[in-house]
Amino acid sequence: METSDSSRAARQPRRRRVVIGAVALAVVMAGALTVTAWHNRGGKPDTKSGGDARVATAVVARTDLSNDQTLDGTLGYGRATTVKGGRAGLITWLPATGTTVRRGEPLYRVDNVPVPVFYGSTPLYRTLEARGTTGPDVKVVADNLRKLGYDIGAQPTVGTWIAQEPVTPGEPGTGRTAGGAAQGTAGSATQTAPPDTTGTTTSTPPDTTGTATSTPPDTTGTRTSTPSGSTPSTRAPVQVKRGDGVLTSSLVAAIKRWQQSAGMPPTGVLGVGDLSVLSGAVRVESVQAQLADAADGTVLTVTSTVKSVTVPVEAGEAGSMKRGDSVAVSLPDDSTTQGTIIAIGNTVQRSDSEGGSGPGQPQLTVGIALRDTAAVRKLDSAPVRVRFTSETRKDVLSVPVGALLALREGGYAVQLPGGRLVAVKTGMFSKGLVEISGSGIEAGTKVVTTS
Repeated sequence: METSDSSRAARQPRRRRVVIGAVALAVVMAGALTVTAWHNRGGKPDTKSGGDARVATAVVARTDLSNDQTLDGTLGYGRATTVKGGRAGLITWLPATGTTVRRGEPLYRVDNVPVPVFYGSTPLYRTLEARGTTGPDVKVVADNLRKLGYDIGAQPTVGTWIAQEPVTPGEPGTGRTAGGAAQGTAGSATQTAPPDTTGTTTSTPPDTTGTATSTPPDTTGTRTSTPSGSTPSTRAPVQVKRGDGVLTSSLVAAIKRWQQSAGMPPTGVLGVGDLSVLSGAVRVESVQAQLADAADGTVLTVTSTVKSVTVPVEAGEAGSMKRGDSVAVSLPDDSTTQGTIIAIGNTVQRSDSEGGSGPGQPQLTVGIALRDTAAVRKLDSAPVRVRFTSETRKDVLSVPVGALLALREGGYAVQLPGGRLVAVKTGMFSKGLVEISGSGIEAGTKVVTTS
């Protein structure tokens, strides 16, 4: 009897362990069935949960999704450009900081002669004096005088040949030869004809220097009269290229009229440093020179006249941005204005690392134009926040990311409150939501999600 009781007592713990193990196995199998059973019946998602446990649910919604990021930027007038003087003399007048200088207006004065602003990309790099001189610097002068309302005459077309006037040694920029005699009309020398061996005096042939011809002009045997003691430097004919201008008699005459009006000596000659060639109208950012300083050094710095926003962007993120994209700019007063990306830099710079201990991430500078300049009328410079949107998906079905179930075979499904799994195709992920589509999925459908 004692043996029977002890055996029964010894078997009870073993039986208890078997029951507990069976229950645990059933729970594991039920969980596995929930994720994999949707393949039953030819892959149709029809598994139902047998329990009545409460779960968190979300509703499939139709909405717009977008990928965006917000970065720090700076409102200002853009990058400053240094202006250096290009000729000898002393500075006798300087503009005030913040002054706007436009085409034809003086940027500063040297020896009380104004140095006006012309728009262009090629500065004067030589003295423009000899008629027939051809190049992009001449085109800058021609284009600006035309914009200022001066009649410069017709310019030779691309491909034509130009007979260049010989250069006579003299004092650069004076319009006078080494012998001190003033040059002829429009700064040209006079050609003389060979004597007539019949004893009859011939008239001087017309001066064709600087005129356009379809073939290189033949200058063989042509002599040029020069002042005593000076030797002219002959120049070969040149062909007009795209982007060139030609110093014609009409253009020289226009230069004289403009110089007279601008308060400059009306010589018809322009030398290095007589003009300040800039990309457009400028705002004086700062003045480095002082009155009576030499005019061949740094004079001042200028910026654009239009306020814009610059944003340093990590090089890897800049690839999703492009010119013309719209952005939203948050101003210091918490108002928001719209802007457009107008430039994406191509020079990579390193940002300051946290704590200043070494180089940071490689960055590019993105330039943004503001659509409503009145919104920043009272600000010259300020920190701003810029929201970039790289992609937008409109009117799509979305659910919280927590509603997705990753399937062992790959892909995703969502679970309906009854337990059935429905395979879905995912699209954009944005701010905790994901775009989905699938059979039976529509706006208003409830799905199980993480709480």
